[in-house]
Amino acid sequence: MVYPTDGELIHFEGELVVVIGKEARHVKASEAHEYILGYTCGNDVSDRIVQRKESAYGTLLIGKGQDTFAPLGPVIATELDPSALELTTRLNGRVVQSASTADLLLPVPDLVSYLSRYLTLLPGDAIMTGTPAGVGPIHPGDVVEVEIEGIGVLRNPVVAESR
Repeated sequence: MVYPTDGELIHFEGELVVVIGKEARHVKASEAHEYILGYTCGNDVSDRIVQRKESAYGTLLIGKGQDTFAPLGPVIATELDPSALELTTRLNGRVVQSASTADLLLPVPDLVSYLSRYLTLLPGDAIMTGTPAGVGPIHPGDVVEVEIEGIGVLRNPVVAESR
């Protein structure tokens, strides 16, 4: 993950990611599994200073969308029940987030159903499901690991941007 030259307060956010497998529109929660390819780990990196400024205008484009700000991986697990998986995020080897996907604000089927009411979800779309408590700042030289039971470990070093 690249720490922007003008970055002031960049945070990690470990999350379960849903990967869509086929076009989905107006999907019932009970049928959401038919549209999901699988699940992976994600780090929804956020520039909090830019995010706060953008929020005043009702957008979250640059604060969460800079290059390298949403690493995913290490695999797409296709045979997984996402309802109660352990999620652990480590910063430099220290556990900073520890939770279960059972505590998501919206269960995965409800999230897919809700989004598909307003957007056509396409194969390959990745849906970040939300992060548990414990998010915090990162700096060049740090290493962030997001581990989800049944998926594996997404490991990313933080490096300073070079210009």
